[in-house]
Amino acid sequence: MTANQTGTPAEGPLLPAVERQTGESPKCAIIWLHGLGADGHDFEPIVDEFDFDQLPAIRFVFPHAPMRAVTVNAGYVMRAWYDIVSIDFAPGREEAQGVRESAEQIEALLVRENERGIPDARIVLAGFSQGGVIALHTGLRHRQRLAGILALSCYLPLTETLTAEAHPANREVPIFMAHGRGDTVIPYDFGKRSAKLLKTHGYPVEWHGYAAEHSVCAEELQDIEAWLQQVLANAC
Repeated sequence: MTANQTGTPAEGPLLPAVERQTGESPKCAIIWLHGLGADGHDFEPIVDEFDFDQLPAIRFVFPHAPMRAVTVNAGYVMRAWYDIVSIDFAPGREEAQGVRESAEQIEALLVRENERGIPDARIVLAGFSQGGVIALHTGLRHRQRLAGILALSCYLPLTETLTAEAHPANREVPIFMAHGRGDTVIPYDFGKRSAKLLKTHGYPVEWHGYAAEHSVCAEELQDIEAWLQQVLANAC
């Protein structure tokens, strides 16, 4: 099963994924997307870093991105949520078709969680780097209210279409954005500008900067845990 750009389910295969649960019969879910060239195992160990004893059981879903050629990496085929066609951080650096195709595949995973008994309001879309880009793009356009969007070391893609495509259901969704000040892969200021743009559009963005590079540091993990505790407690 996949989904079209409006979030309506369509036929097709689901992305393969790694899954972890914090207990039996999960009441909430976190769909966490990895970065360029990694896979679903990349953030699997993060489950053991969090203390969710005061929350209902959570299912973590870590999907594997499709294999595709990446232009800026000399066309090398790797796991990627979309092609990067330019090293410049300007509109059009990401292939729009790839972004939308990946969003459809994440929509299908959301539907699968619904079918397993977890409503959208109890699901957090999370991602790092390219995965954070897709989490933002998909979450803001999703037709049902989510519990939250967690976007790490990334930026907002296809900004020129946001006003026309954003869905009112997630106009007030909690958004956690974080970035390392020493990031040389996706510059800190580029991520911060995306957060500022979202705030200008009225989205409740919580922005965090850290003394880190293109990675997730210990202080950041603590802030993520506190934020997840809050949004999931409210949802579940």
